[in-house]
Amino acid sequence: MNYSLLSKGLFFIFLLGLVPVSLQAQDADSNYSGAGYPTIRRDSVPQKDLIDVFKTFFMPGYSTRPAQISNDKIYFSFLPAASGSMGPGQAFVTSTTAGFYLGDPDNTKLSSISFTPYFNFRGRYGLPFRSNIWFANNKWLLTGDTRLMVYPQDTWGLGGNQPSSNRTRIDYKYLRFYQGFLRRIKPYFFAGVGYAMDYHFGVSADLENTGLPKSQFNKLDAALDDRSFSSGPNLNLLYDTRNNSINPMPGCYANLIYRMSSTVFGGNNLWQSVYLDMRKYVALSHNTAQKQNTLAFWTYYWTTLNKGTPYLSLPSIGWDVFNRSGRGIEQNRYRGQGLIYAEAEYRRGITNNGLLGFVVFANATSVTEPDTRQFSYIHPAGGAGLRIKFNKKSNTNIALDYGFSSGYRTFRLALGEAF
Repeated sequence: MNYSLLSKGLFFIFLLGLVPVSLQAQDADSNYSGAGYPTIRRDSVPQKDLIDVFKTFFMPGYSTRPAQISNDKIYFSFLPAASGSMGPGQAFVTSTTAGFYLGDPDNTKLSSISFTPYFNFRGRYGLPFRSNIWFANNKWLLTGDTRLMVYPQDTWGLGGNQPSSNRTRIDYKYLRFYQGFLRRIKPYFFAGVGYAMDYHFGVSADLENTGLPKSQFNKLDAALDDRSFSSGPNLNLLYDTRNNSINPMPGCYANLIYRMSSTVFGGNNLWQSVYLDMRKYVALSHNTAQKQNTLAFWTYYWTTLNKGTPYLSLPSIGWDVFNRSGRGIEQNRYRGQGLIYAEAEYRRGITNNGLLGFVVFANATSVTEPDTRQFSYIHPAGGAGLRIKFNKKSNTNIALDYGFSSGYRTFRLALGEAF
């Protein structure tokens, strides 16, 4: 069955669905500040996080002390743990997230910086550093994504119908440097430019023992080189009504990125891509700040516009901007010249003080076929997760998710929501 028209139709319907919501940009769970930006309603039940639990246990009398207004400028969250989200086997991950305001919290979004070094005991390790900096009154936004990775990883070739027997190991090292600088054009809407550099080096693959059919083998062999360098500018349009990207409250988000890699900027060849990311958060009760009860939707479309894109830079599940897609699907399992992804999640608080919650999610992935560029196969996944409030001031959760799909199961541990 050919799903091309179905996939494009669903994607277009979702896009149209965002329009009336975007125009409202407000719901019952927030109210406007004087500057026209939404502020979250204060809680009627005192909120609690792991820091409070720790202090109650180790500091006698802490729980009976009167609440005090915090003068903290930076809200840290730290998580050292083992996780199965970095590929086969266990991985050791340390995640540090810092949330802070560079302006009045009533009219300035929460900025965040995260550093998540990891290694998985099988030769894979990485040093990712990401930042999302909102300047006072949300006038400017500075984004950054810098990574140094040693990343042996399996691939299955191009297209959505590759069997598990096609698994082929690729070893490589990877240096990424992405920077974006956006200016507010009108409330919630931003435009800007950026620079993106991908350097894959030390690339090698076990092509002698691959199970790929000859046609796929030849394509993979021709696409791989011992190194590839992509470098060039991008254009960025952003619409964002969320106050907090670490744990979004009701609102919506849409981001369009046009990227070009060119020899003028040192790249190996000329190629272009488009990445469109859309998210919507719907409150199901009147006080989600106190006890969350939210539906969250996410879809993105990622496609190359011409030939010449290096194999390791082609759209692939789990390689979205934040590496959060495909819970329940092995990263890199599906790769093509185009990819469409959709996910829905129900988020619910367990305790009124915000300490515990849970989520239930389902997602679907489709990639284009190498010869036809049609979306012919859909791959579903699903799962559930537990949420533990680590830092109530930045609203940062510890997220423990169990995801599954046909032939694959995994646990994922992270700071912050998947989207």
